[in-house]
Amino acid sequence: MDNRATSKSRIEWGFILTLLVIISLAFAFIIEPFFGAIVWAVVVAVLFRPVYDRLVGVLPGRTNLATVITLVLILLLVIVPAILLGFAMVQEATGIYQRIQAGDIDFDAVFEGFEKSLPHWMQGQLADYGYGDFASIRAEVEQYVSAILEFLLGQILSVGQGAFQFMLGLGVMLYLTFFLLRDGPALTDRIGDMIPLEQSKRHILMERFLAVIRATIKGSLVIAIIQGALGGLVFWGLDIRGALLWAVVMGVSSLIPAIGTGFVWVPVALYLLVTGDVTQGVILILCGVFVISMVDNVVRPILVGRDTRMPDYVVLITTLGGLQLFGINGIIIGPLVAALFIAIWSIFSDMHEVHEPERTSD
Repeated sequence: MDNRATSKSRIEWGFILTLLVIISLAFAFIIEPFFGAIVWAVVVAVLFRPVYDRLVGVLPGRTNLATVITLVLILLLVIVPAILLGFAMVQEATGIYQRIQAGDIDFDAVFEGFEKSLPHWMQGQLADYGYGDFASIRAEVEQYVSAILEFLLGQILSVGQGAFQFMLGLGVMLYLTFFLLRDGPALTDRIGDMIPLEQSKRHILMERFLAVIRATIKGSLVIAIIQGALGGLVFWGLDIRGALLWAVVMGVSSLIPAIGTGFVWVPVALYLLVTGDVTQGVILILCGVFVISMVDNVVRPILVGRDTRMPDYVVLITTLGGLQLFGINGIIIGPLVAALFIAIWSIFSDMHEVHEPERTSD
């Protein structure tokens, strides 16, 4: 009788687990079109959680009103500026791309000036390494810059062409953000109850996850915004065309370790030096080294702390992998997955160390 009951119980568990996997895969397939909206809803909710908590303190018992006010702030501080920035970027990127295609930006003159400014021994060294043909290098650089601008325009215009899908995704994001802000703690407890661990271990798991996610968001998005804004102001102050566009590119490139904002300001500084704007070039180099690039070293420890910072090589690989798999959303998805991966392995290691003495004592 016991064997029959046990066999029946196993069949039931097997059926439930199979059904759970099938329904979970179907659910993931259904929400896949809004995957980016869901991710950004979580990101925005985590970033604006302190604002919501303060509003709840000012408006006790009126959580819905506090949530609505927080959403209005998100619209005014994040969504509307991002849309306006996108329109401005389209105009600047289109203008620069058209100037390159029309030949108004003369790469030949730039490379001729650069070649003439090099001493003979350096020209010989470059020739030995296979870089003596400046004409081919010029063509590659021109093609590379055009490809970057085409990519940016393609990403931005794809949003404009799919305006309905964009507005639908934005609505889903704001709708989810409302509930994540208002019911965040309850949802966290509900998810925690589903995890088959002791309460103390569940608490550690959720706290680690939230801490690492906050650290990742602050350590990437906030730093990117600061560095992009500073870079744009420097470009604008030096009267460099397309300052807004390059500010956004610097913000995005700052998310990628080993590349950073130098991906933009170093070539521009070299361009200024070669074309005779030595003063502007030197100012840009000084600002790039001592202002823009120093933000990461100064601000990140204040916002994040050093204990939760991921290794740069992990951020680099996961950011590039995220971009390849998820497009622009991968900038945040890749490092977030890496952060959770490190967190869960850290928790597993801690649990193993706790149980290891018990095992050896037996």
